[in-house]
Amino acid sequence: MLLRKNLVLLMLMLIIGHAAYSLPRLRQPFNQDWKFFLGDDAAAKSPGFNDADWRRLTLPHDWSIEGKFDEKNPAKPEGGGLPTGIAWYRKAFTLPVSMLKKDVFIEFDGVYKNSEVWINGHLLGKRPYGYISFHYELTKYLKAGKNVVAVRVDNSAQPDSRWYSGSGIYRNVWLTATSKVAIDHWGTFLSTPSVSKTKAEVNLNIQIRNQNGFKGSVRVQSQVYDAQGKLVSSASTDRVLLTEKLTGLTQVVNINNPKLWSVDRPDLYKVITRIFINKMVCDSYETPLGIRYFNFDAAKGFSLNGEYMKILGVCLHHDLGALGAAINIRAMERQLEILKNMGCNAIRTAHNPPAPELLDLCDKMGFLVMDEAFDMWAKKKNKQDYHLNWEEWHVRDLQDMVKRDRNHPSVILWSIGNEIREQFDSTGLAMTKELVKLVKDLDTTRPVLSALTETDAKKNFIYQADALDMYGLNYNHKLYKDFAKNYPGQKLLATETTSSLDTRGFYEMPSDSIRRWPKDGKTKFTGGNAEFAASSYDNVSAYWGSTHEETWKEAKKYDHVSGLFVWTGFDYLGEPLPYPWPARSSYFGIADLAGFPKDAYYMYQSEWTSKPVLHVFPHWNWTPGKTVDVWAYYNNADEVELFLNGKSLGTRSKQGDDLHVVWKVQYEPGTLKAVSRKNGRTVLVKEIHTAGKPAKIELVADRRAIAADGSDLSFVTVSILDDEGNLVPGADNLVKFKLEGGGRIAGVDNGFQASLEPFKADYRKAYRGLCLAIVQAGNKAGKLKLTAVSAGLTSAVVEISVKKID
Repeated sequence: MLLRKNLVLLMLMLIIGHAAYSLPRLRQPFNQDWKFFLGDDAAAKSPGFNDADWRRLTLPHDWSIEGKFDEKNPAKPEGGGLPTGIAWYRKAFTLPVSMLKKDVFIEFDGVYKNSEVWINGHLLGKRPYGYISFHYELTKYLKAGKNVVAVRVDNSAQPDSRWYSGSGIYRNVWLTATSKVAIDHWGTFLSTPSVSKTKAEVNLNIQIRNQNGFKGSVRVQSQVYDAQGKLVSSASTDRVLLTEKLTGLTQVVNINNPKLWSVDRPDLYKVITRIFINKMVCDSYETPLGIRYFNFDAAKGFSLNGEYMKILGVCLHHDLGALGAAINIRAMERQLEILKNMGCNAIRTAHNPPAPELLDLCDKMGFLVMDEAFDMWAKKKNKQDYHLNWEEWHVRDLQDMVKRDRNHPSVILWSIGNEIREQFDSTGLAMTKELVKLVKDLDTTRPVLSALTETDAKKNFIYQADALDMYGLNYNHKLYKDFAKNYPGQKLLATETTSSLDTRGFYEMPSDSIRRWPKDGKTKFTGGNAEFAASSYDNVSAYWGSTHEETWKEAKKYDHVSGLFVWTGFDYLGEPLPYPWPARSSYFGIADLAGFPKDAYYMYQSEWTSKPVLHVFPHWNWTPGKTVDVWAYYNNADEVELFLNGKSLGTRSKQGDDLHVVWKVQYEPGTLKAVSRKNGRTVLVKEIHTAGKPAKIELVADRRAIAADGSDLSFVTVSILDDEGNLVPGADNLVKFKLEGGGRIAGVDNGFQASLEPFKADYRKAYRGLCLAIVQAGNKAGKLKLTAVSAGLTSAVVEISVKKID
């Protein structure tokens, strides 16, 4: 059936209108009912091509994540060890005659990569960069009746990335229809040149497109609404004379007693801008607004709305674990919830423009964002990477990123690059100046930096360009102390730190011996262990980095360190340093690939939040007589006392810059209990019990009610327990899943970096007692019933309500 569900409302409204200027903007998801073919067929661009045998699917889609892990895949383990290649997408849709009176655009939030797009056999263009958003106008090629969009995606030239990229139309697609007079694409820019607690001045720059040579004047009205939908201010400009193509104007809106956007109270407004022709609305455009002001100071660091605070950030790659690169709002929201609970308040979009929905969530949830454009410029890091497209595309790509993202209050920094190799020769001088100017021509309200690794200012040509607003320093935490002396008057942000290596639930002793894996960049790594794991005691890091504790101890000491972005918030696919195959994902995350926190998570929580924390580890299943290092992270307390089977093992308190306390305990089975106290009064009590043999499965859904929208998710944690309900720390039981009632199992995982089990399956082995099943809603309301079974274990069931949304 050619009439697609996601166009029904659009076409009904279009049929009503007859004049080219009579209807406001209509923007609809264009994700459903695509056809997909993994392979190359040049004839597929033709509208008459027979795609009856092609797979039908809903976007966003990442075909790589559906494949099998193989060391021989061209992307290599560094790229996740999953297949890439070439593929085609096609979508047929029907338009009424009235649509031909409109300007119609197709918008792609991201296609990885080298996308070529056709409409009815006409080539619209090509975009090589896999992380950029772009759009094409369809108007002159459309016809009443059947139309066909075809997209070729070429991710065959490998290796092209230092991490997993995914493949396909992995972000949302939109169809937009406007009148001939309308606000241009990304055609508004909000700034707040004056903000106080009593008043905010909002400047709104508007670009109006005049496609049909309309001669005459229009009225432009902008209205500001608060989060409750209350009109709080407005501005109107009469008799705006339009030029033939683009007309720019600026409006000023004043808001009394504004609610300031912050990380703790992310209050938001929205601005609705309407264009009137003869008292009739011909366009309506919404722009998000968050009112805040911030500053970086060379001596005192970062302040938001006049209050000094540390930027407590993490770096995030774009993949979503078992879901791959295909974006899902709930999956991104879950990641941010986990980080927010840890005390994180900032995200670095490493190392490329993010999905726009991530920025929407950061606006809503209260995260500061360092928005990053590139991982390389003209000098390559991989044979087939973006350096091949740099000369032709970097200007357009950088401009598009800034224009798309500059209205997000969460975005406070533009990064023009990460560890760029032009640091090391004079080509970096002119290139840095060019890129900074490109950004400043579009936005002067945010600092521009580049994440640098060369620490000798005389040898760093990006720094020597004298164009950056502040110094973004990667690693080198020992340089924080004397930074102000060595770089007088320069503002400092630790743009990338740590690179600690950890595997959830795995422990090697002694814990007080710090290891660098590998020891340098020239020596082949021959260490590690047979499990392909790294100790979760936070005592292993990459040679260029440091442990979580080593880094944070330095960053917290100095006011002039504005903040830091830890590498990384979550494990990500690819870059499995230091291990060879079968390792296929990173060890750097504070949480693992499944989203299960590692132990360092609680160090940050104890330091970055005021909520009471007492986290004791490791597990309590060891060989009798073994000496075990027992660590505790805690806060809001003076001391922690440890008991083994009721006998006190002594009281410990943090001394100096300690971030944890430790006991060396001769193992005997039973109960390990920790008690934190403040002024002699108990704050928290935590117990760890020796677990018996695996006996049963426990299922815990993070959300028991989800929306019947075809994309909402419930993340179900699967725990292997003994008869007493204790997690069995060594359990690796194979768990099989069955889902009833509609919906589907979108992915499975256990967080282990060297597991080669597929993510798209109905089974998963537990790792260290845990695994994960991701349940995705269908489009019908009802009940989903997930059953988990494993040989020799008592099975478990969890029910999830799927509810229709208005």
